[in-house]
Amino acid sequence: MTPFRRRMWAMATTSLIVWGFSTITAPVQAADGISDGQWYLKYLNIAAAQKISQGEGVRVALIDTGVDPNHPDIKGSVEPGIDVSFLPLSDDGLVDEDGHGTSMASLIIGHGRIQGIAPKAKIVSLRYADSASSSPTAMGTAIKWAIDHDIKVISISAAHQDRDLVLEQAVEKAILHDIVIVAAVGNKPRKSTVEYPAAFPGVVAVSGIGVDGKLWADSVTGPEVLLSAPAEAISTASRNNRRVVTDGTSNSTAIVAGMVALVRAKYPTMPAAEVVRRLTGTATDKGPAGRDSMYGFGVPNLVAALSEPYVNSPGTTKAAATPSAAVPTWIAAPGADFPVRTVLIGGAGCLVVILAVGLAIMVVRRRRLG
Repeated sequence: MTPFRRRMWAMATTSLIVWGFSTITAPVQAADGISDGQWYLKYLNIAAAQKISQGEGVRVALIDTGVDPNHPDIKGSVEPGIDVSFLPLSDDGLVDEDGHGTSMASLIIGHGRIQGIAPKAKIVSLRYADSASSSPTAMGTAIKWAIDHDIKVISISAAHQDRDLVLEQAVEKAILHDIVIVAAVGNKPRKSTVEYPAAFPGVVAVSGIGVDGKLWADSVTGPEVLLSAPAEAISTASRNNRRVVTDGTSNSTAIVAGMVALVRAKYPTMPAAEVVRRLTGTATDKGPAGRDSMYGFGVPNLVAALSEPYVNSPGTTKAAATPSAAVPTWIAAPGADFPVRTVLIGGAGCLVVILAVGLAIMVVRRRRLG
């Protein structure tokens, strides 16, 4: 074989080897779950929406299991809040041993490999729960803290069966203070109906849709549903600098909370009721015509909500929004249902109160006898 033919043979062989490797590695690249789990960005046309607003100046209170402020996808965008959980780990809520809170934060403000809806907004971490327990009363306490610290958006990816008075009063007060509360409707089979705080009037209840654009099979439904958003196969940040792919209406809630942040950043004087009206009024209708128990008013069309002209007239009032609901995700939607320890703690608390009252009565009687 001549030198020329040898060179041609070598080049052809090399080309075949390179082609062979590319065909072997291509499926691996296509199967990148974290990248695939960002499908909601294209589905919701987030790139176009972020050309209008990225959430600048808006602080979102995340009531959850805490947030890890050092995760690379959210670092620099998390502010200290408070820890009102039964077993507090810090004074400022900047600890997340579960991972759920960090996951939700990344969907709202992510600016790393996980891209959130409002990357220039800030998350304020309000830790009210851990992996095993939570309390609706503690959630109400966290909401009151948010009211006192000038928060305008609250995201809650958790739900409680009991209509707790402290929580109910906190929600009512927040709505009167022009705050938009977004909460998840919950996941089957752990939940079957919309619970609290999502079931309270004025809360934006969010159901979940799947990658096929239809109602996610495990999403709770009900008349309280106001909007729907991607819930299935969503990639998020997690604890220990990891990233995971999760399912659940927790995801839907954080995504809609990010949308609210974009609208509030674009129109800082717009009342909460008008923010909600924009998102529902411009939503893409799904299912039966009009509002329904599966999708509510539909999937938000964020570009339309941000583009609609707004005139801040003197007659604008701060009216309430509409009903809604709440809960967690698949990779155990890190922490949101904690009934066992909550019940035990509640029972123990009642016993302590009863004993204390009994002791006080005994002391009073003794003083009177003396």
